[in-house]
Amino acid sequence: MSKNCKTLVIKRYASRRLYNPESSDYVTLKDIAKLIRDGRDVSIVDLKTGEDLTRQYLIQIIAEQESEGVGVLPVNLLTEAVRSYNDQAYNVFPKFLESSLEAFRESQTKLMENFATMSPIAAFEAMQNRQQDFIARMMGTGNAKDDRPKTGAEQAGEQNASPNLDEIKQTLSDLQAKIANLESHGGSSNK
Repeated sequence: MSKNCKTLVIKRYASRRLYNPESSDYVTLKDIAKLIRDGRDVSIVDLKTGEDLTRQYLIQIIAEQESEGVGVLPVNLLTEAVRSYNDQAYNVFPKFLESSLEAFRESQTKLMENFATMSPIAAFEAMQNRQQDFIARMMGTGNAKDDRPKTGAEQAGEQNASPNLDEIKQTLSDLQAKIANLESHGGSSNK
């Protein structure tokens, strides 16, 4: 979900330059990536034809990030994405990724709720381990954890991890109720 409701429409001119009408200047792929990381929804449209070019530019941004060593996407995920273009999975794969990302976001929300009771370092370790586990489960490679002793944060993260979507939804609902209760009493949470 983005911070701003209105989608920013970037115009691509025939010269392939990208123009941001809000700031009245030309932008680069790095500028667009920053806008997206800052929570903006962005659409890129060819000025002459009206063709939506957003997908192509987002793929270019991801490719640049991956080539710079950021490496968010595991090779086996990329391999499956390539395979999905040639088989029946092309209809299923995008839906699978979308639902997996939604489950991941819900899991992150639950983890954030538990940050209040953990030290910042322990909370960061727990988040890192949950992300690794999620990616391993999503890719069907089993458990990503190694055999080292678990930290307190990892143990807390495991106790709070729930493969049951109904439990995650209930937790999210409870969190929303707590936030509403805090807001109605004029309290604030520590973030």
